[in-house]
Amino acid sequence: MTADTEAEAAFVLVPEAHTGDWVWDRLAAVLRRAGARVFRATLAGSGPAGSVDLETHIAEVIHQIHAAGERVVLVGHGYGLLPALGAADRYRDRVVRLVHLDAAGLPEDGDSALDVLSALPRPASGAKEVPPPTRAEWHRLGSTDGLTPAALDRLAARALPQPAATLTQPLRLSESAARIPRTGILCPADGSTIDRLRWMASLGDPRLSLLTEPGNTFLEVPTGHWPMLSEPDLLAKALRQAAAGEGEGLALPPGHVPAHLRPFVLESADRPRERRESVDLYLPDGQEVRPAVVFVHGGPLPAGIRPTPRDWPTFTGYARLAAQLGAVGVTLDHRLHAPGDLARAAEDVSAAVDLVRAHPKVDGDRVALWFFSGSGPLAAPWLAAPPPWLRCLAANYPLLEPFPGHGTDGDRFRPASAARGAGDLPIVLTRVGLEDPVLDATVERFLGAAGECGTAVEVIAAPHCRHGFETVDHTDEARAVVREAMGRVLGNLGV
Repeated sequence: MTADTEAEAAFVLVPEAHTGDWVWDRLAAVLRRAGARVFRATLAGSGPAGSVDLETHIAEVIHQIHAAGERVVLVGHGYGLLPALGAADRYRDRVVRLVHLDAAGLPEDGDSALDVLSALPRPASGAKEVPPPTRAEWHRLGSTDGLTPAALDRLAARALPQPAATLTQPLRLSESAARIPRTGILCPADGSTIDRLRWMASLGDPRLSLLTEPGNTFLEVPTGHWPMLSEPDLLAKALRQAAAGEGEGLALPPGHVPAHLRPFVLESADRPRERRESVDLYLPDGQEVRPAVVFVHGGPLPAGIRPTPRDWPTFTGYARLAAQLGAVGVTLDHRLHAPGDLARAAEDVSAAVDLVRAHPKVDGDRVALWFFSGSGPLAAPWLAAPPPWLRCLAANYPLLEPFPGHGTDGDRFRPASAARGAGDLPIVLTRVGLEDPVLDATVERFLGAAGECGTAVEVIAAPHCRHGFETVDHTDEARAVVREAMGRVLGNLGV
């Protein structure tokens, strides 16, 4: 099918949970002024208790497909992706493109909405419905960046309960569902960017391999989870581009080496390594008891990737360098596989620390924890109540609060809230200048909170370095930053 024929397709818009067809009013008006035909699914929220399920919503979308005609661009926002995908699978001959609008996850046959969308609240035991968010709770579904107070008022005023069975009923798909052309429209303020998704695809996640297929494209709209309310003109433009098959692909060129598997920025000699459960210890020369540095990888990362993070060059490079300089370097694997996994990943890190402190060659009273990228939220419990043996906490290009709508609320994993408990714990933060603005904003908020409560943070500036610079920026600056950060951490351990 050519771009010209796809451009003539009608748009069928499928809304997020707790909303309805009204959420598309401004967007629909913009599209219609541009000459497009627009149809909107309501997604019924009423009916006898327990009678509305995912199949009910799929049937509603199918009704709109019939009304729209022979060629349809089907747009699923958040939860709306599931009924949209279910309908597209059954009417493959009419759906020329399926648009994932800020919809995390990639549903497969047998998945429920709760399996793939961590932002959705789980129904209470035996409940037939999930109450709608209050005005102060909409951020739990996704970033409210760009929304005016009036838009938030409208969301709260018109919100509907979500039938529980729409969230728990498995989606049924045929094998042909994988052949539907797709476009992802990402909203960076909600934590999704093309670069981040391309990197995730390079990890070999089987669920993302579908999106690397030719013909599947990606676009960005710079706003939060509600672009139809905050940026209707930009979203309309992106939808017209999607209908024409435009956007960036995720496919990597033949022979491409993913950034996380490229060589470490510093050469380091191999060191003796002990592998214990999910933990590797790189030991310095000699028989003396030495302090330890525990390097905590980021995430979420898909389960089953190979090699696992404890064998990635960044972490083995740092661990070998620590051992070369007289400390025990420690790498580990933890189970931060999805945004809602922070609690179990925190348990994994605690268990690894216990194992390390009990090792006969480790001085259990002198340990540093060093967090990278998406593991930044895991630093919060250690900041809130540092144990006496924790002599330093370090972080490289960290995310310092969970992304909105990623299923984690409260302050347990928010370092900015935990900073007031850090006391005189030495904190070393490596901040890269060429950072994703959304991630860097979380660093700025943390530094602001730390300043307000008098918590000292040693910031190592790397103005020309990128996220993950240890394997992507082989420059003098990058090498100097690694040496300086390691020197400060080891200095706090008395090495």
